[in-house]
Amino acid sequence: QVQLVESGGGLVQAGGSLRLSCAASGRTFSTYVLGWFRQAPGKQREFVAAINWSGSSTYRPDSVKGRFTISRDNAKNTVYLQMNSLKPEDTAVYYCAARSGMVVVTRERYDYWGQGTQVTVSS
Repeated sequence: QVQLVESGGGLVQAGGSLRLSCAASGRTFSTYVLGWFRQAPGKQREFVAAINWSGSSTYRPDSVKGRFTISRDNAKNTVYLQMNSLKPEDTAVYYCAARSGMVVVTRERYDYWGQGTQVTVSS
C-alpha cells in the first residue's frame, strides 16, 4: 500500500513557475514508478510526466517537454514536478500516482493516487 499527498499548488501568472511535491508513505517507495497527471474542468485526466524507480528515466508528453521536469528523492519518499514557463492551459488539478512494474502513461494502469493539488495560471 502507498499513500500519496501532493502539495505546492497555487495561483501563478503566466510565465511563472511552481514546484509540486508528492510525499509517499510505505517502505517500498523506491520500487514504484511515479507519475503526474492533471485534470482540467470538463476534460479527461491526462498524463504529464513519469519517472522510473531509480530516477534514471523520465517521460513527458510534447505539451510539457522543455517546461516540466519530474524528479524523485527516494531517501525522502518524495517525487517532484518542477513547472516552468507556465501557461493558462496548464490550469488543472494535478495528481500524483504510483504503480509497480514498468513506466506507463495510461492513467488506468496506476494503482495509487493522491487527492490532487490545484494549479491555476492567470493570463
